[in-house]
Amino acid sequence: MTWEIAFVLAAILCMLGCLILELERPEVIVFITLVLFLLTDIISAAEALNGFSNEGMLTIALLFIIAGAIQKSDLVKISLYKLLNPKDKEKMTLLKVLLPISAISAFMNNTPIVTTFTPILRKWCEQNQLSTSKLLIPLSYATILGGTITIIGTSTNLVVHGLLLDYNLPGFSFFQLGIVGIPITLLGIFYLYTIGYRLLPNHKTQNNVQEISKEYIGEVKITEEYEHINKTIKEAKLRKLAGLYLLGIIRDNEMITPVTSSSIIKTNDRLIFTGLISTVAELQSLKGVHLETNTGPLLEELNTGKSKLVEAVVSHHSSLLHKKINETHFRGKFDAAVIAVHRKNERINSKIGDITLKPGDTLLMIIGDDFQDRNHLHDFYVVNTVNEEKLPATISRKKGWFTIAVMMMLVSLVSLNLLTMLKAVSFAAAALLIFRIITPEEAKRFIKFDVLLIIASSFGIGTALINSGTAEWLANNILLLVQPFGVFSLLIVLYLITNLFTEIITNNAAAAMMLPIAIELSSQTFIDPIALAVIVAISASAGFSTPIGYQTNMIVYGPGGYSFKDYLKVGIPLNLIVMAATVVIVYVVWVM
Repeated sequence: MTWEIAFVLAAILCMLGCLILELERPEVIVFITLVLFLLTDIISAAEALNGFSNEGMLTIALLFIIAGAIQKSDLVKISLYKLLNPKDKEKMTLLKVLLPISAISAFMNNTPIVTTFTPILRKWCEQNQLSTSKLLIPLSYATILGGTITIIGTSTNLVVHGLLLDYNLPGFSFFQLGIVGIPITLLGIFYLYTIGYRLLPNHKTQNNVQEISKEYIGEVKITEEYEHINKTIKEAKLRKLAGLYLLGIIRDNEMITPVTSSSIIKTNDRLIFTGLISTVAELQSLKGVHLETNTGPLLEELNTGKSKLVEAVVSHHSSLLHKKINETHFRGKFDAAVIAVHRKNERINSKIGDITLKPGDTLLMIIGDDFQDRNHLHDFYVVNTVNEEKLPATISRKKGWFTIAVMMMLVSLVSLNLLTMLKAVSFAAAALLIFRIITPEEAKRFIKFDVLLIIASSFGIGTALINSGTAEWLANNILLLVQPFGVFSLLIVLYLITNLFTEIITNNAAAAMMLPIAIELSSQTFIDPIALAVIVAISASAGFSTPIGYQTNMIVYGPGGYSFKDYLKVGIPLNLIVMAATVVIVYVVWVM
């Protein structure tokens, strides 16, 4: 082992450790690793920058725009509503959801699909006394499975495709992955409909937003203008506020609790209430009563119907991570205010402003009119609204159909080999801009630059694996381990290593770092490189076993009321099914 190999292995292990411990946002950690290899001359400047101009990465950037345009329309939502029937039982509803959702996911990024349908399914379950927990994990898994059918189904497929082109290999055709993707999707749906359904928890009632909003804790300060200074709680009628309960009084930095009807109110007292948000809004309208949070103006608007209550999940790429809420300038940045935070399905009872945010935290927020126009797409996923069943569509039905037509044209151009993937996607994105379906400002908001930075940086890290000899060294050791057991065992080991990586780091980074090793294995065993590339692409997407393995799993984690073990219980068998099917199909189609 040379020093370069030892250094690269140490750097990657350090990167993995930082990602597991969530010491910084993923894109920052991966980019720093890339810079480290650049500074030590493991890779050249040109090689470090190569990922930023890779065809796969540029295609992903443009697909974000197209997916954003589709999400602006209500057409997909309306289609699902028409499929659902109040007379259907849970299992029939599950089947009606899984089949179309997996089909849609073959052509559209799965994250907006899950964020769009999570509130719809929660509302549907609430109205029809169905179990939300029986539907939301399957929703996430169906989008992951459906994404393996086409080259544009997930960004991971495009990452592998782009790297294959960089290695002067042919890359994937549009439906080539479907040779594996369609069978594993059907097997996965069958599993979720039968065994998986029984393994899922049965939560009939959830800690939904309406219930969470009743737990709101507010703090008000009494000023000199309050008319009931030096009077009792009973005289001030603070015991008879509908939907509110007085928890305590903070006076001279000491908590007075319990509060009796004879307790005296004094200037600068801080009263701690719990209860309905709307009643807190009424309370702060009293002269001399000042709400001690940044929610004040929005609470007034909520009381008049101008504001809305929403629930959102903090993303892994959020700019809010590892910051206290009062450090994020939340009100000014998003036209929203956080009034409750849940983590691992339990409410955090600390003072809101002092809570340090982590990935997967569920926020209950009051939002203003400008919320949808602020650039919050990468910070959190809105998964439920309270005041109305859904936020309104932002483009007309006619423009929605135009967007669908553009998407169908894109698929036709690529599948018929009339245009390359990059050219077809560029044409589609340009058409949406030219015909004013989306504005340039919206297009910029739809592009997930943090995800692109991870992908581009991972390409450079993959090059470092090759230049340093690490890819060859790892390939040799893998072959020493599995050679006595034949090619079939090699496919299984490659799948397992990639799948383990995708549970620890992002799926795109896992694919970008494992493909160089797969190519090296191909050159030493004379196995078709496309066969091993398919293994890498599928296994990098198959993050079923943990809520952190795939971002859609994290989105449904809180809204579904799941625990970590629910993902292990349902996801591990599905992982084994997908692995077995993938390895067998790849062996039969590309190796035999």
